[in-house]
This record gives sequence, C-alpha cells and structure tokens, in this order.
Amino acid sequence: MFRILKKECLAPNIYLMDVEAPRTAKHALPGQFLIVRTDAEGERIPLTICDYDSEAGTVQIVFQVIGGETYRMSQLNEGDCFADVVGPLGRPSDLTEIPLDELKKMKICFIAGGVGTAPVYCQLKWLKKQGVTVDCIQGARTKDIIILEKEMSEVSDLHICTDDGSYGIAGNVCVALQKLIDEGKTFDRVVAIGPMIMMKFVCQLTKELGIETIVSMNPIMVDGTGMCGACRLMVDGQVKFACVDGPEFDGHKVDFAQAMQRMAQYKTEEGRLYLAAKEGSTHHGGCGNCN
Repeated sequence: MFRILKKECLAPNIYLMDVEAPRTAKHALPGQFLIVRTDAEGERIPLTICDYDSEAGTVQIVFQVIGGETYRMSQLNEGDCFADVVGPLGRPSDLTEIPLDELKKMKICFIAGGVGTAPVYCQLKWLKKQGVTVDCIQGARTKDIIILEKEMSEVSDLHICTDDGSYGIAGNVCVALQKLIDEGKTFDRVVAIGPMIMMKFVCQLTKELGIETIVSMNPIMVDGTGMCGACRLMVDGQVKFACVDGPEFDGHKVDFAQAMQRMAQYKTEEGRLYLAAKEGSTHHGGCGNCN
C-alpha cells in the first residue's frame, strides 16, 4: 500500500498529494509518469511526476477532478493509501542526458498550461539543481486556477499570463511567448506541456519562429504500458505510443489534427469501433474501452 503523507487543494478541483513510494522515488527522473490506482476496483490513472524525493522515499502528484475515478482519488485523505503506484514509466526528458556544459549554454523556455504545470515544475527543479535557470511561461484561463506559483518562481524566471487578463500578461501563452521575443529574448528550445490545443498552437508559433519545440503527450494516455493503444499518435509519419515512446516528442513532427480528432472519437462507442477497424493491428484495443 502507498500511504498519502500530504494532501493539498491547490485550486478548485485540483489536488496535490505526496505519496510514500520509495522504489519509485529512487529511480524517478523528470518527464516520467506514474500509474495510480485508488483500490482493487479502481481504474488506472496515468499522472506525470510533479516532484520526487529519493531520500524521503516520496513522489508528488497533481491531478484535476474530471471524472469518477479522479473524484474518488480526491476523497482520499492524509493517512489513506493507494492500492498501486507503478513507475517511473516512460522516457525521461532528454535534458537529463545532455552534458551539463552544453545544457548551461542552452536558452530554454518552458510553457506550462493548467495541470501541465506539475510536470514542468519537476523539470525546472531538476535544472535548478544543476545550476541552470530558464524562463517559464505559466498560463491559465483566470488567476483563480494558477497553481504552484511560489514553487515555480523559485526554480525559474517565471512569467504568468491569463486569458482574461486578471493576472500577469493579458492573453494566452502564445501571446506571452511572442511578447518575450519582442522584448529581445531568444530561445534555442521551447518545452510545452499542457492541454492538447495549447501545445498545438505553441508549435504553430514556434515553427514560424524557427524554435525547436518539445511537447508532452501525456493527456492522451490511458493504460500507460503500451498495451491498450489509446495513446496512439502519428509522429513524423510513423505510429508512436505516448506511454512507451514518449511522453515527450518533437512537437513540430506531431500530427495534432489527427491526435485531437482521435481523442474526440475515442470518447464514443461508435468512434472506438471505427478506430479499431481503421487502425487494425496498431489499435491494440486492450484498454477495456473498446469491448
């Protein structure tokens, strides 16, 4: 059993939890994710790692209540236990593999949207420990749902923006990125993590600007082990699965139109049947949603 040591409500329907998971914490790296299960009857929920402490043996997760299972997760309290915490899964950020002298020369801007702030924080904290400080744009619809602002500001040069202009830069993350560039900032790489539509438009802008861009396709994962095929996507014309081949990919090579259309179809029974017929052996179909 995996005991919950800390629970905090960060914003309406958004929760942070520190969970006791020593083996997972020992091997975790930025960019990876976990599979969490509330109890023996619970669904598998893939969540990117927000933070980890190998000495304390804890991992930190942030999740938003969007369905029945995440609601059940939100009802757990400090001292309660998850039935399963499996991980770390997926490939770590390639930043962890770049020699430190090269990493320190890179000009990087992270873009965090919504609960995508959690995995961005993990990477920013790791970079800060290596002596690397980067820019970060954190976006939300309104001030009320900005999360982890203090923590993010401690590990990056933080620029907050809100769609409604209630806090920080008025406008979305693309407006904020263009503003920084207009003010003289230059970037070798952008790392965008958040809602699919946000990542799509960030990639459109950075392609025009000629900036390498990495995105995390964790929003489309279901099973998290490569068996279900729910996170199937096209990257540079090839079939990839976000959970085992990613979750991070070259954003300029991701077919966002196909991925977003597929996500919408996957929500209905007829859509799942259509995708199963169309995609054949690459569909897999083991997630339990297609039968």
